Parts: sequence; C-alpha cells; structure tokens
Amino acid sequence: MIAQLVLSTLLVGVLVYAWTEYRRAPVIGIVSMLAASTGLYFVWIPTHATRLAELVGIGRGVDLILYIWVVISLIVLLNLHLKLRAQMELITVLARDLAIAKAPSPSSPK
Repeated sequence: MIAQLVLSTLLVGVLVYAWTEYRRAPVIGIVSMLAASTGLYFVWIPTHATRLAELVGIGRGVDLILYIWVVISLIVLLNLHLKLRAQMELITVLARDLAIAKAPSPSSPK
C-alpha cells in the first residue's frame, strides 16, 4: 500500500508537469499524460498489467512495464542526443559567422 501511494504521488507529479508543459510541447505533454495515466491505472490494478503481459507473451506485468520503460528511455535518450547535436552544429555556424564578421579585411591597414 505504501508503494502504491508513493508511486501514485510521483505519477500525479508527472501529470501536473505534463499539463503545465502542454502549451510548450503538445506532443510531449500528451504522451507524458498518457504514460502517467496508464502508470496510475497499473499501480492500482496490477492484475491487468499481468494479463496484458501474458497476452503478449511475457510472464509478469512488472517485466512488461520494465521493458516498456527501457524502450521509452532509449527513445528519450536518442531525442536528447539529436537535439544536443543540432545545437552544437548551430553554435559552430554562429561562431564561424561571428569570426568572419569580426575578421579584418585584407585591404584594411594593420
């Protein structure tokens, strides 16, 4: 019962955060709200997670949730990596443009 309350509190926190971030990133907000709602459902009715796991050929509901968590984490990690890479490329372009703009022209006296 204590674990259910702790997990529920954390998932409600995710729901509140997703709701506040919905305007900034609607897709992320909806996916986060859906994941947190599904998590709340499975926290309070774990037998349904076990039944769903058995339907897809996994022994326990906890294993299914863990596998889904790993996949979601890898997707988030890939997304963050791609965004960081794009920002680094943008910084490189901006630094190059700034260096060219501030470079003395060949015809100017030294």
